[in-house]
Amino acid sequence: MDRSSTHRRPDAAGLLIALILFVITGLIWWDMTTLQISSVYGPGPKAMPIVVASGLLLLAIANAIIAFRGGLPERESLDWKPILLILGGLAALVALIAHGGGFILGTTILFAATAAAFGRRAFLTDLVIGFVLAILIFVVFAKLLALSLPMGPIENLF
Repeated sequence: MDRSSTHRRPDAAGLLIALILFVITGLIWWDMTTLQISSVYGPGPKAMPIVVASGLLLLAIANAIIAFRGGLPERESLDWKPILLILGGLAALVALIAHGGGFILGTTILFAATAAAFGRRAFLTDLVIGFVLAILIFVVFAKLLALSLPMGPIENLF
């Protein structure tokens, strides 16, 4: 029996992902320990970081075990176009918010870019859908919940 066919090498990318998950877990846990908030009743604001860190720790351990066993599936080839579209949409959102374009316009562009990254080819229609959704989100958060979102020329109309 050929020994190389039954024993797979550890997956380096899987081990790297497990390491990154461990680091993120440590950062969340450390950040949670610096919270100076005490709760009079109930679990308080420290509960959710503990839940998230615990979940990430379980994922990191499971990923490391599977990577050491060589049991991770083969990865597909990487297509950079969708990644660049989404990153471009995020960059447009950040730039528009930073330079006074506002939440609605930035979110509209991000929605259309993300839809294009997922293969949708109706860019103008996606801009309209993104615009309507961004207005709805703005109204819910800024008007109904009284939260502050970045203002721009469109937001000032409300």
